[in-house]
Amino acid sequence: MYHTQLSSFGEILLFVVGAMLFMAVALLVAKLIRPSRPNQEKLTTYECGEDPTGTAWGQFNPRFYIIALIFVLFDVEIVFLFPWATVFGNADLVESTNGLWGWFAVAEMFIFIVILSIGLAYAWAKGFLDWIKPTAETTAYKSPIPKELYTQVNQRHSKSIATKEQL
Repeated sequence: MYHTQLSSFGEILLFVVGAMLFMAVALLVAKLIRPSRPNQEKLTTYECGEDPTGTAWGQFNPRFYIIALIFVLFDVEIVFLFPWATVFGNADLVESTNGLWGWFAVAEMFIFIVILSIGLAYAWAKGFLDWIKPTAETTAYKSPIPKELYTQVNQRHSKSIATKEQL
């Protein structure tokens, strides 16, 4: 009797191939049965329900990207505190080891938090948490309008805003 067995890799490969086939069939069936009625409104850019303004190539401050990366890094690390708290909160486990498990868990989490703090201090020391301030660039354009007129207009505008706020 000839008997073959799949290795663990073969089983995983079958699941991956099966998942890909399932997704391909589902997308193909959806394409065949869905209605296709494109119009100008459907072809516009979607911006959270608002009408899009400007181009998609607007300036984006890279500071937001750095803050997002640091947030994700520390957020994922904080997720590791929940299983630790669950195990540390198991009184039967702590009592069965005469309290050694509790001290071990506290020391382990202390080391973990110290490593996170070192990472935060490193990011802070390298300036990753400082806001990137754009440098003001002045143009060489010589305006025919004197600068004093701009100052007068700005002062009038400031006064009109102040009177509106008082009302």
